[in-house]
Amino acid sequence: MIVKEITPEEVARRLRSGEPVMLLDVREPAEWADGHIRGSRNIPLGHLFLHLDELDKSREIIVVCRSGNRSGLACEMLAARGFNAVNMTGGLARWPDPGLLTAM
Repeated sequence: MIVKEITPEEVARRLRSGEPVMLLDVREPAEWADGHIRGSRNIPLGHLFLHLDELDKSREIIVVCRSGNRSGLACEMLAARGFNAVNMTGGLARWPDPGLLTAM
């Protein structure tokens, strides 16, 4: 299965323009609390199957992790179940806009 991808720069551009973006961060809660993209939802990869009913199949879901590996796996899982999932390549390690980040 080929996973759709988006660059961190494109995600940041869309957020800065005010475009409604659904962001799913699949890192562990402690990682998310240390810093995440403002407005993202945290569901760790290992718990994703338990929360599928909470996600909107009608919207594009941009999936985020630290490096792009876990988010790639999450995209494969979601796409196989009919979701429009897009992997943010390079993850937060390549995030270009600190102004869009927040911590708990």
